[in-house]
Amino acid sequence: MRALLTRIRDSIFRVGWPEDDRKALLAMRSSIILHLHAPKVRPASLRFKATWALGFVSLVLTLSLVMTGIYLMFYYIPHPDAAWRSMKDLAFVVPFGVVTRNLHRWGAHAMVALVTLHMLRVFLSGGYKAPREANWVAGVGLWVLTLALSFTGYLLPWDQLAYWAVTVGSHMVASVPLIGKPTALLLLGDRSVGEAALLRFYVLHCVVLPCVLGGLVAFHIYRVRRDGGLVTSEHAPPEEPRLVPAWPHLVYRELVVTLIVVAVLLAVSFAFNAPLEPLADPGRTPNPAKAPWYFLGIQELAHYSAFWGGVFVPGAFVAGLCLLPYVDRGEAGIGRYWPPERMFACTAFVAIGLFFLVVTIIGTFFRGPAWALMWWPY
Repeated sequence: MRALLTRIRDSIFRVGWPEDDRKALLAMRSSIILHLHAPKVRPASLRFKATWALGFVSLVLTLSLVMTGIYLMFYYIPHPDAAWRSMKDLAFVVPFGVVTRNLHRWGAHAMVALVTLHMLRVFLSGGYKAPREANWVAGVGLWVLTLALSFTGYLLPWDQLAYWAVTVGSHMVASVPLIGKPTALLLLGDRSVGEAALLRFYVLHCVVLPCVLGGLVAFHIYRVRRDGGLVTSEHAPPEEPRLVPAWPHLVYRELVVTLIVVAVLLAVSFAFNAPLEPLADPGRTPNPAKAPWYFLGIQELAHYSAFWGGVFVPGAFVAGLCLLPYVDRGEAGIGRYWPPERMFACTAFVAIGLFFLVVTIIGTFFRGPAWALMWWPY
């Protein structure tokens, strides 16, 4: 029996435990998972402050959302008569339903924040410049897809919060000149949020957008392998030693980060339940009706001008991000956070980010009934 188990083990792990660098490289080449890494990495890239592990944590959250989402799909019925009841079943009937839903909800919120911070880190270090232009554009696409996934998943509980948040979001889409109303009609399948919209959002959230996201993630990782990761120069001294095998040096660190992320998610999910308001009622409009929190900044701007604030500013921002690496061709300051050579660019980018943060906070906490400005958190 022991010999049989040994043969099974050797057929899967052909190299065995890496006792030296040569076996470590062979182990990586023989493993489909480990082969995603470069065979060797710079010691400077192993330091936490070099990248803050933001990209890897985003990947861990993506995998967590996929696994919890599949489990939730087993019990969810995408129909207005059953969607809200499915949420109640998760709370009182389905084994581990509450924790799974909490993991999915809080993981999605964390995903939006961390992907945004990852883009900020890459920009401040100049990681969008040649030869990484295409990978930066792919990263912008992943950020937009993350927002789209969160938005489409927001409707699925079919409670008052979800229904009216998506109603506000669809009105913002309809305000786009020329293509806004046809796009909103295609998205909702009707002139208002109803059965057709719920089914469309379910298909987009569970099938279409995850497939596109998976393709972009694969391309993103591939280009990181081909172009090399950018490590800030303050973490890469001139006397840096030779390259070290990614296994076990990098893989161990990734395992530790994964355990920490999972532990934090579980702690938050056990401590705080995802919100679930009463069943969606088209005849009872909340005052004020607000978009999801990550779109509240745009809703705040749209309050002043539907086109300029709700369409032009966010559209120009995304377009500017995509064009940035092809316009900013300078090579000075690459690989350093906030270098003097890129002081204006970094300051302007952070200022734009702070502006969106401020209007998001205003829309979240300081807008009351009829969207009136309240001088205390509402």
